[in-house]
Amino acid sequence: MRAVGSLLALGLLTEVVRRAPVAALTLVLWGVSFMIAGDPSPAGARSSVAHQGQFLAYLAADFILVRIVATRPRRTAATAATGVVTVQLLMAAAFSHGNSMIVNVLIALPALVASCAVGLLVRERREHAVALRAQEVTEAVTAERLRIARELHDMVAHSVGIIAIQAGAGSRVIRTQPAKAQEALQAIEATSRETLSGLRRTLVSLRRADRETAAPRTSPLPPAPGLADVERLATSTAAAGVHVDVRRTGEPRPLPPDIDLSAYRIVQEALTNVVRHARTGHCRVTIGHEHRELTVEVVDDGAGPTGGAGSRPAGPGPHHTHGFGLVGMQERVALLNGRFSAGPRPDGGFRVSARMPLPENTSLVLESR
Repeated sequence: MRAVGSLLALGLLTEVVRRAPVAALTLVLWGVSFMIAGDPSPAGARSSVAHQGQFLAYLAADFILVRIVATRPRRTAATAATGVVTVQLLMAAAFSHGNSMIVNVLIALPALVASCAVGLLVRERREHAVALRAQEVTEAVTAERLRIARELHDMVAHSVGIIAIQAGAGSRVIRTQPAKAQEALQAIEATSRETLSGLRRTLVSLRRADRETAAPRTSPLPPAPGLADVERLATSTAAAGVHVDVRRTGEPRPLPPDIDLSAYRIVQEALTNVVRHARTGHCRVTIGHEHRELTVEVVDDGAGPTGGAGSRPAGPGPHHTHGFGLVGMQERVALLNGRFSAGPRPDGGFRVSARMPLPENTSLVLESR
């Protein structure tokens, strides 16, 4: 009955146990010890088997010890466990004798060991959960950094390449052909405005992640580009001296935003590399809307194995370690569980190919966003 009474008293101390388990443990140890020491039964009766159950009241202390071991520093937990076993052994030695003392010790020690074991198990599970959460946060941050790096690379690399080519062409004809120089300047202006718009969209989306409760925006953000903008991309590439033949196969249909943006960025980066490396005036972009997947292919007939749509120098050299374009395209396709390939064509030029699986019901995916 005393064990039941101590557990009921522990229920009344639930809030104290939660907020200050060490103080609750001290109160329980003092209370149970005072109850045993103040037992009015004769000394002989105390040592009888009938009264051995009085030491079960210390089970309440063992329950508190579980929380201390699970939530408090290891030094505090070790001190608490030492205090519990010391008090129980001293009380058993003082108020029980012979077989009764042996029985009480055999009850106290396994209960103490079990309490410490349960507390350690709970602690390890908590620490493991914290470690998993930290790992998930780290992986999420890394993934977001890679996503931003891909967006900035694909967006800026194409625009800067176009601007550099147009600026070079304009500087060569500014005295002899002012009209063509003016066209180059207009192309530079349009490309710059488009790049600034894309950078603004990226930066605002980053700031919004930290200010979800901020005041509503006064002006809407421009929509993210997609495959519907490939013709406009081809026009800007043609202004840089590379004619782009855009072909579409299958039945076009709405695409999930992540697939639409990734496909556009793959085409954009591939065209950027055609302009910069292929040394050709023509390339072909094929977009295939198949039943269960979207295919994107960019093919040029340029400088062969060392240049083209996805090229980077084949051998070691000053630019060999900066081939972020291929890496970015491959990462985009991998995130969508697709297949990516890039390499020189047998008859010359370069080929970039991406195949991205589509959801079975695209309309439901779009409605859920």
